Amino acid sequence: MEELSILFFGWWGYSDIYCYVCVKIMNDMDIKKYIWMACLVCGIAGGQAQTTHKHYEEYIKKYREIAVEEMKRYHIPASITLAQGLLESGAGQSTLARKSNNHFGIKCGGDWTGKTVKHDDDARNECFRVYKHAEESYRDHSKFLAGRSRYASLFQLKLTDYKGWAHGLKKAGYATNPRYAYQLIDIIERYNLHRYDTKDGLKWMKENPNPHQPYIANGLLYINVRAGDTWKAIAKEFDISQRKLRKYNDLYKGYELQEGDILYLEKKNRKAPKEHIVHVLRAGESLYSVSQKYGIQLKRLYKMNKMEPDDAAPQVGTILRLR
Repeated sequence: MEELSILFFGWWGYSDIYCYVCVKIMNDMDIKKYIWMACLVCGIAGGQAQTTHKHYEEYIKKYREIAVEEMKRYHIPASITLAQGLLESGAGQSTLARKSNNHFGIKCGGDWTGKTVKHDDDARNECFRVYKHAEESYRDHSKFLAGRSRYASLFQLKLTDYKGWAHGLKKAGYATNPRYAYQLIDIIERYNLHRYDTKDGLKWMKENPNPHQPYIANGLLYINVRAGDTWKAIAKEFDISQRKLRKYNDLYKGYELQEGDILYLEKKNRKAPKEHIVHVLRAGESLYSVSQKYGIQLKRLYKMNKMEPDDAAPQVGTILRLR
């Protein structure tokens, strides 16, 4: 008896469902039951598509504001963040998302010090990051992209260039799936996620035509001050009050920003990362410059080294504790 081959293609997870049945009849076979079975599978897939579509819409509604805020802070298109969250977490239904609040499939890596969980991915029992809540996962995703040199070129793209970002993420190795970029683009266009790159961000982009490049050091977000920068302009660009910016950077009211200054956009740490235990003071350095270099609160640096702000400046060669 000759073969009967049935080729079934199914795609679901979005608002549309595509289902094809190709039947090759060789001879003497009752093919009705095969066609019926294939159509039944299509029907089941269609039902799953409607359910998944609902999950997608609910996910977007739940996390779109967070994605827009991350865009304003880290200059990553909200559409890309949402699309990656949807794809990597199965619209929040994946085991990693439900049990570990990991919405972006970010693995542990050598710099992760938080909780972890084992999960099968490209290999069995791989290590993934665990978060307290989804918002923490979104923030870590932003820091993950901003803090790695292989993604640096993406931050030169316009916020509205979601296609460039999608292809850039794939090229930089974010995912192994060869169609990863096209999956992101398809999700963005099917759900009109690109509107979030302009809805709340359009005014922001017009007011900030040349936004600062964000960087990550010591686990903290920072920028390099450019010529002509003002407290008011930077505070407006990153939606942080001037008072908080000064406090984060241990600077007094009235300080005029200088080109090349490191300006942290979040509260500095109480101590340096574990790989930095001490620092030998060099010519031209001060406790303040050291605190900025390692992202340590200035008052903590004084306390660790049993010094007071009114003390004489430490001499070159002084060994400063950083932890």
